[in-house]
Amino acid sequence: MHDPGLFADLVALGRKAGADGAEPTLLSDRRGVLVVRVGDVVVKAHPTRTEASGLAVRTNVAADPLLRDLLLPPLVDALTQVRDRLVTLWPAGEPVDPEGEAPWERGAALLARLHAVAPTDLVAGGRLPLWAGPARVARAVGRLTVDDGVTAVIRRAFDGLPPWARGDAPPSRSGVLVHGDWHLGQLIRTPGSDWRLIDVDDLGVGDPCWDLARPAGLYAAGVLPSEIWERFLASYRRSGGRAVPASGDPWPILDIPARALTIQMAAVSVLYAYEGDRPLDETATALVDTCRRISADGASE
Repeated sequence: MHDPGLFADLVALGRKAGADGAEPTLLSDRRGVLVVRVGDVVVKAHPTRTEASGLAVRTNVAADPLLRDLLLPPLVDALTQVRDRLVTLWPAGEPVDPEGEAPWERGAALLARLHAVAPTDLVAGGRLPLWAGPARVARAVGRLTVDDGVTAVIRRAFDGLPPWARGDAPPSRSGVLVHGDWHLGQLIRTPGSDWRLIDVDDLGVGDPCWDLARPAGLYAAGVLPSEIWERFLASYRRSGGRAVPASGDPWPILDIPARALTIQMAAVSVLYAYEGDRPLDETATALVDTCRRISADGASE
């Protein structure tokens, strides 16, 4: 349950930013993030662990003219402090309709174009933080405090990853502008615009194949149909994406990141089920079963 006081403060910020009189809507309250919509303004309170300088650089990058057709720019460049939270303000828009046709090809094309942007060409230049995706995987697994058969499967799969995929060694590739947490929920359309990427909390310089790892992992787990995965991959390649070769088998490059993201998704799914005292749903079960296969297969260096 969100903090009513913080919620009220975010609503006040939204109204001050031009949404005076609009009724607020809670958009998200997960993992220490509180997001509120007030009219045409979205106000986001970031987790308490968020580092101010890194978020400031990422927010400035989102406002960079070079990325105007790729990233949703903030309404206000500067960060706001509310209580113990850093807060950013964004234009409201239309998210992906879960009941409609999902824009997989458009999302893949946006990622390909993002990966083509040289970080040094941005206003932020060399100040853009390094992306720490493997550390995110480790944090997700580390949050599993229950010891049972399910969590043991996830931990064994994680322990079998090579050190660089667990955050214990430098990454195999880096130097590319990456989103850092791509999924369909990171796409939005504002009036008069096409789809753009949102949520710059993990934007950074890193290995682009990790931006493809979530859909790749869902495909490998049998959650994402093969036809959708093939459309996504083909669109990424047509758009000049540099994470994988333009043709041929992408799995020698995607395999380990896809395993790592599958483990992360399994850990998060199990954590939410346990916190809500709910049984694992079909997706969570498929992810855990895939972790079991990962443990059986082992992971190459």
